[in-house]
Amino acid sequence: MPATLHHTAATAPAVPPAPGPAAPRVSTRGGLRTLEFQPGMVQSEMNLADPDQLVLSYARAMMCFVLFQPRPAHIVMVGLGGGSLAKFCYRYLPHSRITVLELRADVIALREQFAIPPDDERFRVIHADASRYMASLRAAADVLLVDGFDEDGLPPALGSAGFYADCRRALRPGGVLVANVFSYDPQYAAVLRRLRACFQQRVGSFHGIAGNNRLLFAIKPGAASGAAAAPTRAQRALLRAAHRRGPAWGLAHRLLAHWIVFRLRWLKAGHSSK
Repeated sequence: MPATLHHTAATAPAVPPAPGPAAPRVSTRGGLRTLEFQPGMVQSEMNLADPDQLVLSYARAMMCFVLFQPRPAHIVMVGLGGGSLAKFCYRYLPHSRITVLELRADVIALREQFAIPPDDERFRVIHADASRYMASLRAAADVLLVDGFDEDGLPPALGSAGFYADCRRALRPGGVLVANVFSYDPQYAAVLRRLRACFQQRVGSFHGIAGNNRLLFAIKPGAASGAAAAPTRAQRALLRAAHRRGPAWGLAHRLLAHWIVFRLRWLKAGHSSK
C-alpha cells in the first residue's frame, strides 16, 4: 500500500465548524404567517389579509408609548423580525420617521414575505449591530423600541448597563424607551435594575398587559437639566401604573393596548377619507 495512504489514515479528522445561529423559519397556516428562530418560539406573526395588523399582544402593548410620545418625530427600533411594529408605525403614525436596526441579513432578506415597505424618506432598515450603532446617536430619537431577540432570548449586549446608557443619550428630553424582556429571562431582574439606575427610577410597566412579555417603559427627564428635572405628568402616570396590579388591572391594561391600536387605526382611516 502506498505510503501516502498510510499517512492519510493516520491524520486526525477535521473538526467541523461551530454551528452558526439558527436560520429563521417562515411558515404560513390558516391566513397567518409566522417567523420563528426555534420551533414554537414565535418572533412575529402577520395576518395575510391585513398585513399591518398587530396580531401579537406584546406588539400592541409596545404601542403604549404613544401615551407619552403621541407624535414622535423619529422612532428607532432594535430588531426587525417580521416587521409588525415597523409596518404599523409607518402606516398609522404618518408624521414619524422610522429607523430599524437589524443584526441579521437573513432576517432582512425576508422583508418582502412580510410585506415590509421598501426604504424611503420616512422609513429605512439598517443592517447593523444595535449595541454598537446606538452609541453613535445623540439626542436623535423620541422613541426607542428595543425588541431584539435571537434563538437564546435577549442577547446580553442589549441588556447591559452600557447599552442603556447609550439609549438614554440617543433619546431627546422627554423621550421614551420600551424594552421587551421575558419575565422568565434570568437577566430580567438585572435588566430592570440597570434601567432604573440609568433612567433615574423613571421606569414602569403595565401589569399583565402581554403575558410573559414584560414591557418596561423608561422615560428620559423632560428638561435639559437632566437629574434636576421634576417628573412630568406622564412620568408620574407611568410610575403609578407599576403599583396597579392584580387580575382586574391586567385586563384593564390589555384593553388599554387594544384601545390605543384601535384609535390609531381609526384616526388614520378618518384622515384618509377626507
